[in-house]
Amino acid sequence: MDQGTPGAGDLVVDFCGELYRPDPGGVFGIGREGDLEVDDNPYLHRRFLEISHVDGIWWLSNVGSLLSATVADVSGGLQAWVVPGARIPLVFGHTNVIFTAGSTTYEFAVHVRTPAFRQHASPEEDGGAAGETTIGPITFTDSQKAVIVALAEPMLRRDGTGLSSIPTSAAAARRLGWALTKFNRKLDNVCDKLDRVGVVGLRAGGGKLATNRRARLVEHAVSSHLVTAEDLVLLKTQAETPRGPAASGQDGPEGD
Repeated sequence: MDQGTPGAGDLVVDFCGELYRPDPGGVFGIGREGDLEVDDNPYLHRRFLEISHVDGIWWLSNVGSLLSATVADVSGGLQAWVVPGARIPLVFGHTNVIFTAGSTTYEFAVHVRTPAFRQHASPEEDGGAAGETTIGPITFTDSQKAVIVALAEPMLRRDGTGLSSIPTSAAAARRLGWALTKFNRKLDNVCDKLDRVGVVGLRAGGGKLATNRRARLVEHAVSSHLVTAEDLVLLKTQAETPRGPAASGQDGPEGD
């Protein structure tokens, strides 16, 4: 493995500004130990992800037993959730990989010089009526989107790849100036909406909301560009909203 300035290889891994160039003839390990030692986080597998070159294609494999990773192209338009035992081809010029171990979320980028697929930017589409954001077939109110932004704030404020911590629900509620009951109700509603349109990882067995849904929500929201740094203003506007029935934990005019 060659670490440092890109050389003659076809694939480069960028983690916290450090560049790694996996050997096409070997297996590049990522985890608490390996070619890319992410962190000494005890919640992170010693060997979590592997990058290998098979039959002319680069592959990302999840060789862990508990953690999953969110993989998305740079536009956020295409996304996959790589569960233990699964693998996915790295076919785009720029792919972002996000995963969470404990309360810490990690991100690195994979650049392929000669990608199998090339994408072209399309004109931005209008996001819907004022005060609402439409993602596919679902619409979020500003307060629902603020829930996502409050949880994703550490990731949205950092520049480039690296690591960040996911706030607890209590901390995110305080950030918005809300009662915890209001925040949790809206969090449940947001996760339920995304689950209904096929976003995986937000529900556990029996239809119950997953205990790690905050991490999965942040991974999906950031990688799909559901929220961006421009949405951080919602933290201020929601906190400045006059306190009424909704702020005290009861449903207001907009509901959940």
